[in-house]
Amino acid sequence: MTSIPDTQGFKLTLPKLGRLRGHAFGLLGIAMLLGLWWLGGWAVANNDDLFAFADFAPAPTLAALWDILRTGEVFSMSGPSLYRVGAGLGIAAALGVPVGIAIGRIPWLRELTNVPFQFLRMISPLSWMPIAVMVYDTWDGAIVFLIGVAAIWPILFSTAAGVRRIDPSWLKVARNLGANPFHMLFVVILPAIAVDVLTGIRLALGVAWVVLVPAEYLGVTSGLGYAINDARDTLDYARLGAVVVVIGLIGFTLDWLCMQAIKKFNWVRDTAH
Repeated sequence: MTSIPDTQGFKLTLPKLGRLRGHAFGLLGIAMLLGLWWLGGWAVANNDDLFAFADFAPAPTLAALWDILRTGEVFSMSGPSLYRVGAGLGIAAALGVPVGIAIGRIPWLRELTNVPFQFLRMISPLSWMPIAVMVYDTWDGAIVFLIGVAAIWPILFSTAAGVRRIDPSWLKVARNLGANPFHMLFVVILPAIAVDVLTGIRLALGVAWVVLVPAEYLGVTSGLGYAINDARDTLDYARLGAVVVVIGLIGFTLDWLCMQAIKKFNWVRDTAH
């Protein structure tokens, strides 16, 4: 492996240098974001029309964030939201993966469902809110339904695209070796599309996390969306800002975990890294 000696006599490999560079740019990006946030807070505090929202500034928000972390309140407010997102994603994956495999493998089914699926995909998930409220007995059920509706399409289409990219010779060899449909699915197809499925889940997670907050305005008394609504109603803007930061941190962490899973299952390594 190529290495570069530094002035201290240590050996720094190129991949390590790349990681250090990535971390440095990441920290720089965070510093720029905090700087813009501080500048925006200063502008709001010095505006006669907006000064009432000055608690959105970094100092009050971070103080409120520390308070909800110290008291453990962050767990009680984020737990219900994580359950709803997890349940919605689970339902979306349970439906989207098999349907995606089917439309990826069966041309006539793909042609039959393409227009209806594309039409349904373009409908805002929140448009289904009145129907969800009528159909489900609980608010949780309605929210899980809305998240499932939002999350199913990235998983379904990503799975179907992955199936269509499978080398036909793999399937031919498997059949020649006597593979039954069970073996074909679990030994050939699912391992071949694992990265595509995980990529679809990652995209679906981003959509679901965005839909979650407005969906939790639906009448529930728990969750991150409810916490934002409650802070707005009580004019506690520092707490509102703290909840927004929590939403961003949890969403970023979930996305990072998805990326790690994709890297683990991706046996085709990018030669550029």
